Amino acid sequence: MSVRTASAASAASTPATSAASAIFPSSFLSPVASRALTAVVLTGGLLVIGGAAPAMAAPPSAPATVLPAAAPAAPAAAAATVSVSGDGRASAAPDIAVLTAGVETTEPTAKRALAAQSAAADALLAAVREQGIDDSDVRTESLSLNAVHQHTDRGASKPTGYQAGQSFSITIRDIGRTGAVMEAVTDATGDAGRINGVAFDVADPSALRARARQAAHAEARSKAEQYARLSGHRLGRLVSLAETGGGAHRPLDVPTAAFSEGRVPVASGEVQEEVTVTAVYELE
Repeated sequence: MSVRTASAASAASTPATSAASAIFPSSFLSPVASRALTAVVLTGGLLVIGGAAPAMAAPPSAPATVLPAAAPAAPAAAAATVSVSGDGRASAAPDIAVLTAGVETTEPTAKRALAAQSAAADALLAAVREQGIDDSDVRTESLSLNAVHQHTDRGASKPTGYQAGQSFSITIRDIGRTGAVMEAVTDATGDAGRINGVAFDVADPSALRARARQAAHAEARSKAEQYARLSGHRLGRLVSLAETGGGAHRPLDVPTAAFSEGRVPVASGEVQEEVTVTAVYELE
């Protein structure tokens, strides 16, 4: 019985041994390696000798799933808007006066005309300083020298002399002294003196302009709210706001004809500032 069992075992191992011998000849393997190789072949395993195992073939990948393209989003409807303009005005009592005065002389020669004009201008500036006007508040506005011509009966003209002139703007910060300054100028310059006009104004118009802007903005919003109600909407956010026209500053001008016997009438009326804005609001 022992002999038959051994023979059966030997017979059973013959195919595996033969397969191993087919891959690795017995002369190449040691007895221990030969037995190990035979065991691996019997169990369907993989034996790695002196190197990495061969790469296994990757299973076939599943076909890629193609998703349908997303439908383009519908464009958002543009919000309805209303565009309005607003005008704002603000006024205030003047606190300064700007006097425009000058001198003008006529002489037979240009040299003498310039000399006479310079003397009259010096007298004007000295009188203004005596009235407490600072030099920084006096500015030369124009300076001229022109030939004077006389026309004959035959239409021809011939020079008869030269006229020289100079004008100044004088800022009077105490408007109650405007008449006194004018009298001082005319007394100092005599027949060469010229008073061209007075404008009453405010020294710092920024506060006046801010009030005008506030009024313009309030008027524009009031208009927009009314249009929103009329169209069955509610007034939404402010989209844009622009100041147009740059505003208008209107000092109070007093013509020369208003001056009488060296006296200046009390400044009636007020200095006015005007601002216009354009606003765009959304409608909800």
